[in-house]
Amino acid sequence: MISKNKIKYILALQRKKSRDEENLFLIEGDKLVKEFLNSNRKIRILAAKPEFLNSLPDDKLQLVKEIERVSYDELKQISSFKTPHNALAVVEKPELVLSKEDVLKQLSVVLDCVQDPGNLGTIIRAAAWFGIKTLICSKDCVDVYNPKVIQASMGAMLHVEVHYTDLKELLIFTSSRKLKVFGTLLEGDSIYSHDLGKKGIILLGNESKGISDDLIPYITDRILIPGESFSKPGIESLNVGMAASIVFSEFFRRGRI
Repeated sequence: MISKNKIKYILALQRKKSRDEENLFLIEGDKLVKEFLNSNRKIRILAAKPEFLNSLPDDKLQLVKEIERVSYDELKQISSFKTPHNALAVVEKPELVLSKEDVLKQLSVVLDCVQDPGNLGTIIRAAAWFGIKTLICSKDCVDVYNPKVIQASMGAMLHVEVHYTDLKELLIFTSSRKLKVFGTLLEGDSIYSHDLGKKGIILLGNESKGISDDLIPYITDRILIPGESFSKPGIESLNVGMAASIVFSEFFRRGRI
């Protein structure tokens, strides 16, 4: 039986403040927990039904510091789902350091104030699918370890490094090194005819406000996803998650990733 203190501890990790203080986050679901174990990620606590634990090989169980055998009712107490799965895990955050020099050598995605968890999760998943390994967020973006982001991205977050930094400071640096910045703007050139490079930054903006005014001067290449309905009432732009997937796909199609 899981203790009340342990339940309280796990529930607290649904809040960003606690995740930051403890340097831990939560993952839920049989598939996701197994993917993290198969990637040899450090699991601090694994709370799972006995049948799930019995399905795991011994070498994977050894990656877990603390195992809690729980009932379905106990899982309901600690889960963020209305209908919990068979397993929930407390995972150590990876130690990531953003190298500006590495940004100069690759194609990176930069997100300006993306605040919807589903959008960030979708972008991470699309980035992983098309082979983009680095995602850089402004400090006011939604937390990548928000449970809704994790569920939207699923195992893709194992393959993409997500960093948080001051975007203006980053773009001042990349601008001084003549790195291309591809900004998605309604007044840009069609992405399907624009010259795209293997190195640079894809800059995507906030869901409602787009790219911040103070970042626009650093855009070297303004790109647009053209569409038949883009000027119709009620259809002002694409959802940022959808837009990201289309942009990544075009870079990939042309062999730029």
